[in-house]
Amino acid sequence: MLYNSTRGGEKGLQASEAILKGLADDGGLFMPESIPTLKTSLTELSRMSYQDLCYEVIKEFLTDFTEEELRHCINSAYDEKFETPAIAPLVKRDDAYFLELFHGKTIAFKDMALSILPHFMVTSARKNDVTDKIVILTATSGDTGKAAMAGFSDVPGTEIIVFYPYGGVSRFQELQMRTEPGKNTHAAAIHGNFDDAQTGVKKIFGDKDFTAKLKEKGVILSSANSINIGRLVPQVAYYVYAYAQLIAQGEITEGEKINVCVPTGNFGNILAAYFAKHMGVPIDKLICASNENRVLTDFFGTGKYDRNRPFILTSSPSMDILISSNLERLIYLSTGCSAEKTSELMKELKENGVYEITDDMRAFISDFFGGYADEDSVFSTIKALKDKTGYVIDPHTAVAKAVYDSYVEKTGDKTKTVIASTASPFKFSPNVMKALGEKGDDEDVFKVIDALQEIAGVPEPRAIREVRSAEIRHNTVCEVSEMEKTVESFLFS
Repeated sequence: MLYNSTRGGEKGLQASEAILKGLADDGGLFMPESIPTLKTSLTELSRMSYQDLCYEVIKEFLTDFTEEELRHCINSAYDEKFETPAIAPLVKRDDAYFLELFHGKTIAFKDMALSILPHFMVTSARKNDVTDKIVILTATSGDTGKAAMAGFSDVPGTEIIVFYPYGGVSRFQELQMRTEPGKNTHAAAIHGNFDDAQTGVKKIFGDKDFTAKLKEKGVILSSANSINIGRLVPQVAYYVYAYAQLIAQGEITEGEKINVCVPTGNFGNILAAYFAKHMGVPIDKLICASNENRVLTDFFGTGKYDRNRPFILTSSPSMDILISSNLERLIYLSTGCSAEKTSELMKELKENGVYEITDDMRAFISDFFGGYADEDSVFSTIKALKDKTGYVIDPHTAVAKAVYDSYVEKTGDKTKTVIASTASPFKFSPNVMKALGEKGDDEDVFKVIDALQEIAGVPEPRAIREVRSAEIRHNTVCEVSEMEKTVESFLFS
């Protein structure tokens, strides 16, 4: 399986080369030449552990990795770092199936991919005789930052730098990043929003003089954002696993169609479900759930992507995004893999903040349904689900549940649906408590967490305990214009 840039500048890369680079030289994203199909039946997969199923999925994409290398990466990632042997349990509540993706080290779904990406990186470097230090440069709207820092923490031959919006992440997310103990980890807040941070990181990757200067000093840059194909591929596995669990639990028989509903900002998580569908998982509708930054909802409704709108800070900060980077991969597929057409549209987005797709492209993506939930809906959904079932969800998952409920009401489609539950409610305890009609605005976030434990009737995750007593190590704040300088100071001062 070879990889090409969505913008045509680079073609025929091995998987390990695409993982190491992260972003293509032309600013495009790497895509496999085709989406492979599963070689093992879903019934057979339903009898496997998460690790073994993961191997069956990932081996189809990373074909230049040996079985031994892949199994080492998988077993190193999905071990006791996760608080349940199931890794991603599927829980039925209120006629939906919640795929709990938050049992990893940082209690958010990003752990599912960022636990394995460092092992992919180190293996890829060895395969390509790379001896330079790999510096992971990433922007985060909240969860990627800590998950990437934890994943790469003290991994030999790597260093990681994370930029996040000052005041634009939850208090607990901020504490998670600022207390990360890894000696090779750095975090900096920027004065701006997530899109500013992401644009700044892309600009650094695109600065050929700067990357040449780093190369002279024995440093190469790579990305841990979901633009890296090494992030996307492991995410495909958990949608295959969700379907396999439905079979194992006797909820469906092989071949029965399901829907999948995903809360998404950068579009990577739902794109992974799309890949799973095209690998052979019988997924019908892909329900794309947005918060009040409803740029994707409007896109699926009109065919027009328009980022020229106010940026809204919500209770689901990981989705507070106006430029959904991974959508470029779907656009590329919808053009018949035309790098020329994709480049043209991405140029329009960069220059004018807007582009429009053709009727043929809209027909190609018609298995997506876009919906959004406002803040009132998010809060009432958390409360209604708790009152009805005792199950407590976080605001991101509540966006998905609210959009799913609205979709069923609009369409009457009662197909069994998997909802991606992307974060532990403890990670966003102040807003969860407010939604439940309790006090959530105490300045001491840990007091709020203690109260939530009582109400939810479940113990706090290990990740919370670790942050409670941790020392704050990362205090850098910078302007967007100073991001490049900040990278240098982290690496060389």
